[in-house]
Amino acid sequence: MASVRVIDLTAMVMGPYCTQIMADMGADVIKIEPPDGDGTRYISVGPSPTMGGVFANVNRGKRSVILNLQTDEGKATLKTLIEGADVFIHSMRSKAIAKLGFDYAAVAAMNPKIVYTNAYGYSRRGPSRDLPAYDDTIQAECGLTAVQQMLTGEANYVGTIAADKVAGLTVLYATTMALFHRERSGQGQEVEVGMFETMASFMLAEHANGAMFTPPLSEAFYPRAVSPNRKPYKTKDGHVSALIYNDKMWAKFVEAVKPAWVEPGMETLQLRAKQIGRIYGLLTETFKERTTQEWLTLLESLGIPAAPLRTPGELFNNEHLNEIGFFETVDSCYGPVKFPGVPTWFSHTPGRVHGAAPELGEHTEEVLAECRRKTG
Repeated sequence: MASVRVIDLTAMVMGPYCTQIMADMGADVIKIEPPDGDGTRYISVGPSPTMGGVFANVNRGKRSVILNLQTDEGKATLKTLIEGADVFIHSMRSKAIAKLGFDYAAVAAMNPKIVYTNAYGYSRRGPSRDLPAYDDTIQAECGLTAVQQMLTGEANYVGTIAADKVAGLTVLYATTMALFHRERSGQGQEVEVGMFETMASFMLAEHANGAMFTPPLSEAFYPRAVSPNRKPYKTKDGHVSALIYNDKMWAKFVEAVKPAWVEPGMETLQLRAKQIGRIYGLLTETFKERTTQEWLTLLESLGIPAAPLRTPGELFNNEHLNEIGFFETVDSCYGPVKFPGVPTWFSHTPGRVHGAAPELGEHTEEVLAECRRKTG
């Protein structure tokens, strides 16, 4: 994406996560910020009041430009930037962006070949179009908290901002697919991604289950995923995560461990799926009989997926991640920053962290000078 210029009017995490990946892959991402900056600058721990850790991670490698879009001067500058851009992406509500004069019709008039991406909470085509949306509320509305309740007995959010990040990845692939179309056809277009619709699709991939059919064959949930016994197994000295899934794995496990509770009617995945909660409960008792390391050694030898429980902090010293060079240390005005790097690999066009996150307005003069040279 080295020759792609992105005008980024997104804030918080959904949109910035998308454009962070674009920046990692070499795009020139110009982050347009209001005078007080993206609110994410202030919500987590960082080396300065305007450089919280969440902001620093999802805005690395971008250029920050302060524009007051309530003024004619700010709008004129943005118009000039749009004229030389490939992508325009925003996360404002549709009425707000239209009021500023930068809806798709207006932007396409400035640059007909531009890919214009709307990153919304809810699609503007439905009755919820004007509702505010945050990760917590979307987790609740898409059914994620409900399946957590089935799993744990209590309605809970998952321990990560899943809706923001899944939607951000969806914004990325939708935008790049539109860019691919433009490369083939020369035609720009408007793209819309709703966080709610994205998470509805994400949740229903497995939880639609038999409810998809006419007439419905089951309720809309995937039994294995919501079994209360589906959790890391307690061992003598800790926990281990393991999934004894297909019939080959099951046969190897039974032969090696010889649990007393094994009985006819458990031989196949189909039979086990019908009693998966009970199977998980029986396995729970068996895993208490050995230490975590004993289980990990045995299961690895049998080819059964198993892993220890790690904290996010332990990932920084993970042998596998360090061996593949996953983390990238980048110099900044605050000193070295160790970023989680690009998780993908390309033989010809690899990505990398192209720099630390920008200070608020750090590149305003630089970008405005480019504008003056263009219009001069």
